[in-house]
Amino acid sequence: MSTQFALGTYRITDLDPVHIAAIKRAVESGITLIDTSTNYMDGGAERAIALAMHGMNEEKCAAVEIVSKFGYVQGSTMKRLKEEETFNNVVKYAEHVWHCIDPDFMRDQLTHSLSRLNRDSLECYLLHNPEYFLLDAINRGVSKEDRLDEMLQRILDVFIALEEEVAKGRIKSYGISSNSFAKPMSDPEFLPYDDLITLAENAAKRAGSEIHHLTTLQLPINLLEREGLKCAAWAKANGLRVLANRPLNAQKGDAMYRLADYDEPTDYYHHLNALLELCEAEPLKPVYNLLSELDANKHRFRWIGDYEQFYYAQVIPHLRNSLTPLDDEAKQVLADSLELFFQEYAKMVAYECSKVTRSALSEELEGCEKPLQTCALEFLQQSDIDYILIGMRQPKYVNEVLSL
Repeated sequence: MSTQFALGTYRITDLDPVHIAAIKRAVESGITLIDTSTNYMDGGAERAIALAMHGMNEEKCAAVEIVSKFGYVQGSTMKRLKEEETFNNVVKYAEHVWHCIDPDFMRDQLTHSLSRLNRDSLECYLLHNPEYFLLDAINRGVSKEDRLDEMLQRILDVFIALEEEVAKGRIKSYGISSNSFAKPMSDPEFLPYDDLITLAENAAKRAGSEIHHLTTLQLPINLLEREGLKCAAWAKANGLRVLANRPLNAQKGDAMYRLADYDEPTDYYHHLNALLELCEAEPLKPVYNLLSELDANKHRFRWIGDYEQFYYAQVIPHLRNSLTPLDDEAKQVLADSLELFFQEYAKMVAYECSKVTRSALSEELEGCEKPLQTCALEFLQQSDIDYILIGMRQPKYVNEVLSL
C-alpha cells in the first residue's frame, strides 16, 4: 500500500462548524482514515466526527476507518476520578497529567468513545502513550529492569482485555501510539517494541483467540525526527502498519519547529494601526501598550505553539482586566476589532516563525526549494509508512494537503 494522508483531530471540536466542515470535506475527498482520541478536546473531537458523518453518503462513510485512543485522564474524566470513580494503576505523573491503561479503564473509555462516535464498534483502538508509566517510574528511581518488566506486564494485561473486546465485536483491532517508539534505544524513555508481537500472541491465547489482532503502531516521524524509522521498519517487517504523527511539528533538542512556510499577511498593519488609533484614549492605554509590545515582539516566538500558549495564558487575562471598566457597547466594538487583529497577528507570527525555522534548520533543509511543508510531506511519502496524520481543521487545508 502506498503512503496515504489521514485526518488527525487533535484540536478539533464539535463546537466549531468549520471543523465539522473540514471533516466532511476530508471524507468527501476520499480520506480513508481518521485518527482521534478520548481526550482530544475532552471528547469533542469524537463528537465532531459523529456530527460530520451524520447524514453523509453511507458508502463514503463506510470506507473511512476510525482509529481512537485511550490512556489520558483529563477534563471530565479526571473530574470523575477525583470526585467518585476509581481505577487501578492510575499514574499521577503531574498535577494535571494522569494516565491509565488498566483493562477496566480501557473498557470504560471505549464505551464513552463509542457513544460519542455513535458507533457500535471501532476499526482500531490504541494505547495512547503508555510510557507515562516509564516516566513516572524514572522519577521514582525504579531500576530500568524493573520498570520495563512492569511496563510489559501492564501492556500484556490490557492486550488480553483488547483481545476480549475484539471477540465481543466492539473493536476489530488494536495497537499502540507512543512518542517513545521514536526515541533512541539508549534513551531511558525508550519503549521497547521487539516483544509486542509475542505479547499479542500470548494475549490472544489467554483470550481464547487463534490469532492476535495487534495491527497498528503510531509514532512521531518527520524531517528532523528520523529515529522512529527504525521502529517503522520493524513494524512493517512484522506485518504491522505504521501511522506517522507530528509530520509538520518537529523537535530538535529542546526546541519545536513548524515545518511550514507562511506568507506575510497583507492586512496586518491595517488592523494594527486601526486598533492603536481606537485605543489612544486614556482608559484604553493598557490595551494600547499591549498591542505595541506584541507588535515589537512578533518575531521572538520560535514556533506558533509558543505564541498560542502565551496568548491564552497572558494576553486573554490581560485583555479581560483591561476591558472590565468599559460599558457593553464599547466592549463589543473593541472586541470585534481585537478579533480581526489577532487573526492577522497569528498569521504574522507564523510568517516570522517560518523565517526562524528556515534559518535555524538551514543545514537540514538544504536542497528544499519547495514550500517547507511540501518537502516535509514528500519525505514521509517516500518513507516506509502507511499513513501520515495531519491536522486539517479547515476545508482549505484539506484541499491543500490532498493536492500533494
